[in-house]
Amino acid sequence: MAVESAVSIPTANPECEKHAKALQFIDEMTKNCDAVQEKVIGEILSRNADTEYLKRFQLNGATNRDTYKAKVPVITYEDLLPEIQRIANGDRSPILSSHPISEFLTSSGTSAGERKLMPTIAEEMDRRQLLYSLLMPVMNLYVPGLDKGKGLYFLFIKAETKTPGGLVARPVLTSFYKSEQFKKRPFDPYLVYTSPNEAILCADSFQSMYTQMLCGLIMREEVLRVGAVFASGLLRAIKFLQLNWKQLADDISSGILNPRIADPSIKECMSKILKPNPELAQLITKECEGENWASIIPRIWPNTKYVDVIVTGAMAQYIPTLDYYSGGLPLPCTMYASSECYFGLNLKPMTKPSETCYTIMPNMGYFEFIPHDPVNPMPLSRDSPPRLVDLADLEVGKEYELVISTYSGLCRYRVGDILLVTGFYNSAPQFKFIRRKNVLLSIDSDKTDESELQKAVENASKLLNEFNTRVVEYTSHGDTRTIPGHYVIYWELHVKDPENAPTQEVLNKCCLVMEESMNSVYRQGRVADNSIGPLEIRVVKNGTFEELMDYAISRGASINQYKPPRCVNFAPILELLNARAVSAHFSPSTPHWTPERRG
Repeated sequence: MAVESAVSIPTANPECEKHAKALQFIDEMTKNCDAVQEKVIGEILSRNADTEYLKRFQLNGATNRDTYKAKVPVITYEDLLPEIQRIANGDRSPILSSHPISEFLTSSGTSAGERKLMPTIAEEMDRRQLLYSLLMPVMNLYVPGLDKGKGLYFLFIKAETKTPGGLVARPVLTSFYKSEQFKKRPFDPYLVYTSPNEAILCADSFQSMYTQMLCGLIMREEVLRVGAVFASGLLRAIKFLQLNWKQLADDISSGILNPRIADPSIKECMSKILKPNPELAQLITKECEGENWASIIPRIWPNTKYVDVIVTGAMAQYIPTLDYYSGGLPLPCTMYASSECYFGLNLKPMTKPSETCYTIMPNMGYFEFIPHDPVNPMPLSRDSPPRLVDLADLEVGKEYELVISTYSGLCRYRVGDILLVTGFYNSAPQFKFIRRKNVLLSIDSDKTDESELQKAVENASKLLNEFNTRVVEYTSHGDTRTIPGHYVIYWELHVKDPENAPTQEVLNKCCLVMEESMNSVYRQGRVADNSIGPLEIRVVKNGTFEELMDYAISRGASINQYKPPRCVNFAPILELLNARAVSAHFSPSTPHWTPERRG
């Protein structure tokens, strides 16, 4: 068993007592992993013993793991939906948690196309804040001096709604940025941002991005790290700079704010920040006016030590583009979290993205794991439940699906993440994030699975009926060479009468119908967040998918078991598909999306 301990962290004198305490806390939690887990599940079961959900399983006051595992089933979101809908509709009785549900955190879409509503309680904000507080003490061991400058982070709030019962429903980061913990955070020299709160909290995405970019340019020499939450978000910021650098330079030169920035709170705070600086405006113009945007980040922000974005899982597709714009700066991934629970952090943040491993902090929730065989995955059945493994008992080199129990009332809930155990830090396992289970396509925070893509193709192909045309076969690809990235769907068509083939207009409309069929997370990305570009259908020559099969068989696939891939990322296959494309079609408009939840 590969075990690391505190001595494997670089020796350094933490620059403040707070950092020393944080590192000591990490060490204590990971040395006593199993004992901490036992304490956590005991606390969860004790405090939630009188909830309707746990009473259902007749624990009779038991707070030990064995009874919990024997009596409480492993569940999915769909299993919990009736209870969640009752809470959303205003039932304030202790259904899942003995503490009042304070709000819902929205997660990726369900099979019905709506966002998941994850119940949370007020104290969870402190638990999330605790994990955030551990990140810079670890990073400072590898990159000293981060207290001598600022971070240029592009942070945004997203649309929020209210449930029929009056509870707010919003993404976890929107909840955090709007919290008192964030807005009134005490001064910390390691956590100084160039972006003012007024810009981060502005709901207008253009005004927010413009102001954050403008502040980042004004304070360019103070910037020590550049980042966003996801890699895709930082690339959108670079694209924004490409489109708006002239106006930004004009503002800096004249000291007068772009009149499109109308938010009163932003205008007030920028009156103290924006002063005429023709020399800086000239430098920005010089760097941005040409065609060469390679290494633009260190060219504009010369003291940048690293780029802080998530590049694991689906975000790994953006690494080559980030390397181009950053000149190969390190890409640390600092933490592992979701709407359901914040899990852990990366204790070696400066490793290559492909080597990123997260250590789950055992105090954040109670964690169990379903053994996962990537070659022969076994379906989970209520009739034959698998043996779930505890956090401290995992084996190096094996894959597992994560199951969580939280203080907010989630009990043995399947998150859907597939993790590979790479080693141990003290007694706590370290994981590589492999993928989100069943996700086929993802550009930003969207997650489209195979059944959803199939439904979208079926809906769009109905438009071909009047032309006696059908979709013979299809596959897909998340194209991140464009900014923002977009879905590309490859269609091979059988056209009965070439004289009556579907027109360009009809095929464009097929793209839009596919987008209308996608979940609300995708549609919000298209309409409100501008984080996903228009869907594209590329029609390929007849016989293309037979060639794909021939290629797969030539590489050892079984002709009897061959199935056309529903998503492709392998370069030779993409080259084959693109070489046989005969036409390309795009959505002529954005799909319908509204922040109001459907009934």
